Amino acid sequence: MNIVLFYHSLASDWNHGNAHFLRGTVKELLKRGHNLKVYEPEGNWSLANLVKDHGKEKAQEFTKYYPMLKARFYNPVKPDYDAMLKGADLVIVHEWNEPELVATVGELKDKYGYKLLFHDTHHRAVSEVESMGKYDFANYDGCLAFGEVISNIYRNNKWIEKVWTWHEAADAGLFKPQPSAEKEGDLVWIGNWGDNERTEELMEFLIKPVKELKLKAKVYGVRYPDEALRALKDAGIEYGGWLPNYKAPEVFAKYKVTVHVPRGPYVKWLPGIPTIRPFEALSCGITLVSSPWDDAENLFTPGEDFHMAKNSEEMKAQLQRVLFDEGLAQKLAERGRKTILARHTCAHRVNELEDIMKQLGFNEALIYPMQTKTLEA
Repeated sequence: MNIVLFYHSLASDWNHGNAHFLRGTVKELLKRGHNLKVYEPEGNWSLANLVKDHGKEKAQEFTKYYPMLKARFYNPVKPDYDAMLKGADLVIVHEWNEPELVATVGELKDKYGYKLLFHDTHHRAVSEVESMGKYDFANYDGCLAFGEVISNIYRNNKWIEKVWTWHEAADAGLFKPQPSAEKEGDLVWIGNWGDNERTEELMEFLIKPVKELKLKAKVYGVRYPDEALRALKDAGIEYGGWLPNYKAPEVFAKYKVTVHVPRGPYVKWLPGIPTIRPFEALSCGITLVSSPWDDAENLFTPGEDFHMAKNSEEMKAQLQRVLFDEGLAQKLAERGRKTILARHTCAHRVNELEDIMKQLGFNEALIYPMQTKTLEA
């Protein structure tokens, strides 16, 4: 099948956590014999910031970890839609694209004859409802929403007729345990400070427990304001700046535990959506302790895949437990990785996408090209 995907960026994960799942999905589709073209706008915000802070050479590094992936750039001022869309069977537009592109790709659907899906991985549907009005979904065949609560919002508002819940998942081939690494500290946290969506939570569930337990800890991420950097320094936490997403397995292997601190909008409005971070951590086989979130869709088993802490004191207690009980820590880490491999890999999500392709009316020769080639041989 000829599949065209419009991403904000395939090449950059600078403040772009979706890159993990998007890259992993493309890898899996390529492995199954599909022809893929992934387009991102020239000068996009994520890649521009990566190049500004770390240089063009660093921006090319992702190809060493993903040699099969190729980012294609288009002029966002004057896109050549004919070159991008001609011959496509399926087009998927990720939500981090301009409304103009979303609308135009929809308007051209009949001309080029493809099926068209919108992929939503953001809390905008509840936090910025007015901004959703800028999107023209009139010609879309369906939406891939990364949680059932988002799916229901689309259905209730009748934005798109067909909606499928399509959770993020781990690229388990790259994000895997590296047990031989020497430990450099107790705790590591990988995440961006962002737009003050979890400032209080980070203070309560990360900075305060680390300071009071006197743990050797390190934090990676971008968009940390001065007050955040001062808080880290006061707690004795080393700040590592931007970490390329594909290096997360190497870093997780050097620490004993990590924490998950979801952003406020997800906790408040979007039960069942953990974002990519716990998938990453569990896939890498590091022990995880999480601040509260409602696993409304039973993606994991809290208490077995990871521990949950309701407040700062509980976080301290849980961290102490796993740091001083290696058997417990290992049991949690192994169970978490097992759950990922059983239910939450990019391969699982592509299996789900193949079922969606069937519902869209594609024949099996297009859905399963490798099987067709085997029969022909």
